Amino acid sequence: MTTWLVDAILFDLDGTLVDSAGSVQRSWRRLAEKIDRPWPEVEPHIHGVPVAQVMAMLEPDMPAERVEELREFMVESESTDTVGVVAQPSAAEVLAALPPERVAIVTSGGVRLAGSRMAAAGLPTPAVVVTADDVPVGKPDPAPYLKGAALLGFPPARCLVVEDAPAGVSSAKAAGCPVIGVLTTHDVLDAPSVHSLADIRFSTVDGGIEVTIQGT
Repeated sequence: MTTWLVDAILFDLDGTLVDSAGSVQRSWRRLAEKIDRPWPEVEPHIHGVPVAQVMAMLEPDMPAERVEELREFMVESESTDTVGVVAQPSAAEVLAALPPERVAIVTSGGVRLAGSRMAAAGLPTPAVVVTADDVPVGKPDPAPYLKGAALLGFPPARCLVVEDAPAGVSSAKAAGCPVIGVLTTHDVLDAPSVHSLADIRFSTVDGGIEVTIQGT
């Protein structure tokens, strides 16, 4: 059993609070066709990293105008494709139980996509939501989680991150946040991990939030 005492919880969105796997796959497959790349080359990059940064990895010489066209295409595609988008097990209960002033969502999607996914999943939107539109560079850079911690008013070391993707885990660690991995989109993460949010116990206590998982 591992336990943390922290001031706040920073949740990733897709794969952590929301199951949007179908929408993600369908949109990224369409993008792979647009850039004439085989799906196996694109698939490793579809979770947790903003589109522009993925294009920088796959097509470093792509003109900025084309990158922006693809980013806009993905915003439209993913925001309007909500078929099968649902809350992850226990997500609604976890958000309802935690003090709202101690919770933020930190996502690699933009404002429109985050709102669409939360609405489709029927989840309440916290007061603090950090999207790709709010930071100069997204995950795995630490900027998103540093901004989430700053907006809540707590040191990063006192903000526990819950993440499903390697890029998000790297972002959290670089920001100095403790992190728990949720194995919904990846089999292994470089963090203490669980299979579901239901496997994490959150308890509001004097001095903050106590977070406990079984095993390592």
